[in-house]
Amino acid sequence: QVQLVESGGGLVQAGGSLRLSCTTSGRTFSNYAMGWFRQAPGKEREFVATISWSGLSTYYADSLKDRFTISRDNAKNTVYLQMNTLKPEDTAVYYCAADRQPYRISRVLMSAPAYGDWGQGTQVTVSS
Repeated sequence: QVQLVESGGGLVQAGGSLRLSCTTSGRTFSNYAMGWFRQAPGKEREFVATISWSGLSTYYADSLKDRFTISRDNAKNTVYLQMNTLKPEDTAVYYCAADRQPYRISRVLMSAPAYGDWGQGTQVTVSS
């Protein structure tokens, strides 16, 4: 059974930074693309970023690509989301997710249905 555990969320002032981590277990991490999504209160879950199994390819939400960076360390079975210059509108629960299929990277991974396993989420709150 695949397990994903996020960490690194918290309360930060506007303009600050946070780095989220997501550690996985239960299958070969390095074979699968990983993604980050977020969901703010009263809003639908939205795509943030995705990274290929190798780490060589990434996609970002257009509105976030200048401030957020996704990366992975396959030796540690961990994917990261570095978030800089945070804004109050970044307040949300952030989820990591693992692709349903191995060795895939395409814009389909910008949609939640592409992912088969999800973490429990970590809260990020940005104060103004």
